[in-house]
Amino acid sequence: MSKNTLWGRLALLAAAMIWGSSFFILKDALGDMPVFLILAVRFSVGFALLAALFRRRLLRMKKEAVLHGVVCGVLLFTAYAFQTFGLRETTPGKNAFLTTVYCVLVPFIGWMLFRTKPSRWNWLSALVCVIGIGLVSLNESLTMNRGDALTLICGVFYALHVLAVGRYTRTEDAIALTIVQFGASAVCNWTLSLLTETMPSSVPSGALLDLCYLAVFPTSIAMLLQSVGQSVTPAAPAAILLSLESVFGVLFSVLFAGELVTPRLLCGFALIFLAVIASETHFSFLFRHRKDGLP
Repeated sequence: MSKNTLWGRLALLAAAMIWGSSFFILKDALGDMPVFLILAVRFSVGFALLAALFRRRLLRMKKEAVLHGVVCGVLLFTAYAFQTFGLRETTPGKNAFLTTVYCVLVPFIGWMLFRTKPSRWNWLSALVCVIGIGLVSLNESLTMNRGDALTLICGVFYALHVLAVGRYTRTEDAIALTIVQFGASAVCNWTLSLLTETMPSSVPSGALLDLCYLAVFPTSIAMLLQSVGQSVTPAAPAAILLSLESVFGVLFSVLFAGELVTPRLLCGFALIFLAVIASETHFSFLFRHRKDGLP
């Protein structure tokens, strides 16, 4: 493994770890600040930091590319809003794993939009994922709480966002597109925050620290790490490393937020994780090893 490849994989692992840490921190911040205000500040800071670092790329964007960035930004805003409202009524660990369902949904939504037929692996992944969701979310009366349902809806919009970004980055600068979508998302969040939320008269210092962390690390730094990592890492191992976000989400929630994980939840988490890996990689890394004569 070359040095660039190693650093690329470490960058992806770091991005997954940072994103995983954000769930319990965001849960804590929601006790002191309203949803849209948190997201507005988060994306505003992310936009400002990246625009300052890559202003030349931003200035070179054409009008059509800006419009594409706005589309991605609106989808990103919607996904984050559903995810964050869902987090208010569920645990950080469940929120982390249910969010990753978007990886399984992408092939099927792509089928509806672009007529690209899902593979047998995608169908198998969907079946395994549904069983995992049932174990994680359904209670004894086979109903789902509102937080889990909102998180699953967020997965649909994340899938749409992934498809839009994948389509537009074929011809547009990925970093410039990200800056515009951060800006568009910030505008959407500020608008709804001013229209629907009451600004808190004071914010505890702990909540401000949480907000600073969320704005700088999961939003800006993790995105840069993902971009750098994926530029030198094949798709299959990149997908595996990035999907560890959900595992880190549970781990940090158990260690720092006191979340209790039952055997049933663990089984559900394991099935969702396997479904994501199967959908994203088709376990090609195992088959490649066999072909190469490796154990």
